[in-house]
Amino acid sequence: MIVQTFTVGPFQENTYLLIDDDSHHAVLIDPGDDGNRLLLAVEQASANLDAIWLTHAHVDHVGGIAAIKRVADVPVYLHPLDRPLYDNAKRHGEVFGLRVEAPPPPEKLLADGDTLRVGSLSFAVMHTPGHAPGHVVIHGHGIAFAGDCLFSGSIGRTDLPLSDGAELARSLERICALPIETIVYAGHGPSTTIGDEIDNNPFLNGTVRISRR
Repeated sequence: MIVQTFTVGPFQENTYLLIDDDSHHAVLIDPGDDGNRLLLAVEQASANLDAIWLTHAHVDHVGGIAAIKRVADVPVYLHPLDRPLYDNAKRHGEVFGLRVEAPPPPEKLLADGDTLRVGSLSFAVMHTPGHAPGHVVIHGHGIAFAGDCLFSGSIGRTDLPLSDGAELARSLERICALPIETIVYAGHGPSTTIGDEIDNNPFLNGTVRISRR
């Protein structure tokens, strides 16, 4: 398994290219901008792109989809509760003075407990609302793509439209129940581990009920 990180766009969002190195099948996770750059990365890796997986649909996580879909007709996976955010990505970009091309409609709907596969790899979908109503964490093989729920030393914002602080606290409890050695690939900033965040993240202290296992 190979995970490549690309920090894209004005929000410095992390897009991930996940490759099964046995079959060379791959997915892009949260292509927030620079779609052509991401396609080039797929080509340079000699990978076959199967899909786009989205942890959520804020504009900084979906801005590269339209450019990718023009070249690679692969399905977009999204939780249905984030569809209003997804459909308004272009307008949300304009609020920040950005020109964002509206992404084509998603083809696949995600739900809690789903299994996603790429090549011989399989990942579980965990519905983790709070930062966004349809936010999910995609985890397996000792890693978790956590979107904007959990960061190194921080947690997701809950002052945005459709966000909810109480829901995020419950979601963080679920995320932090993953094995402590799980590598967390966050939507912004460096990667971390569940154990490091349980021990050191000040936003978890007193916010969620967790214990170090």
